[in-house]
Amino acid sequence: MTRYDAVLIAGPTASGKSAFAIEMARLTGGVVLNADSMQVYSDLRLLTARPSPEDEAATEHRLYGFVDGAENFSVARYVGAVNAELEALHAARRLPILTGGTGLYFQALEAGLSRIPGLPAEVRERERAAAADVSTADLHARLALCDPAGAATLRPTDRLRVMRALEVFAATGRSLSSFHGEREPGPLAGKRLLKLFLAPERGALHERINARFLDMIAKGAIDEVRGLAARGLDPLLPVMRAHGAPALMACLRGEMPLNDAIQRGQADTRAYVKRQFTWFRNQMDGWRWLNDEVARHDALSQLGMGGEAA
Repeated sequence: MTRYDAVLIAGPTASGKSAFAIEMARLTGGVVLNADSMQVYSDLRLLTARPSPEDEAATEHRLYGFVDGAENFSVARYVGAVNAELEALHAARRLPILTGGTGLYFQALEAGLSRIPGLPAEVRERERAAAADVSTADLHARLALCDPAGAATLRPTDRLRVMRALEVFAATGRSLSSFHGEREPGPLAGKRLLKLFLAPERGALHERINARFLDMIAKGAIDEVRGLAARGLDPLLPVMRAHGAPALMACLRGEMPLNDAIQRGQADTRAYVKRQFTWFRNQMDGWRWLNDEVARHDALSQLGMGGEAA
């Protein structure tokens, strides 16, 4: 029996997290839980590199592809979904193995969430309508006037998060950053956790990213994106911003050659990997970085190959 209540496996895109989690689940009898904000959506299995149907059939996976792309799935809803799974797995004495690349999900599960009130739909719709023809840089400048501390933490090109901060201010009269000190503990707070971060060599990782994107295209990712584009969803919805999706949509509209769209998708993914490394290095304490296969084998051995959670 393992002495851990849960195993957390994080890492950059294409680092081998899913395969490592599956191996661990097979050795321990555990269940793989998703911790990737794009893999919750049902629309883009290929483009978001969700586990294959074969992997899901061979090893139990939960919280993958269970949200429609028309929804703006929040961190709070994710924490609630994971909490329900943790309770069920604890009762069944099975080890939860959470894996993904979304640092904010892992942080919320342990450190908790800020007590930000729910935003009325009419406020969100009004703010987005007003911002429709405004550049992201100008929206960021507007945010800097009402929430300079919050604006300083956001990239001027990150339209989704800039809009979120503006919507919170419009709904509450308070800056988003003012809520950050008011937290509720996460469901993993105080638990016995094995926290692993897969950290392959950067050059090899970039080669894998480029090759994987080409493989996605070969397997039908363009058809996935075509189906998503046909739904006419709000371009600010998270699923519409999946890595590679905006460029492939531009290609489908005749605005960009396919080769350029592929290169843009690869470049966007590599840039995201850089941000993932930075996030975990600066925000997440107590994680063990696994740089090679020897380190991964040692981590598997550390579990004791038990079969049940303690």
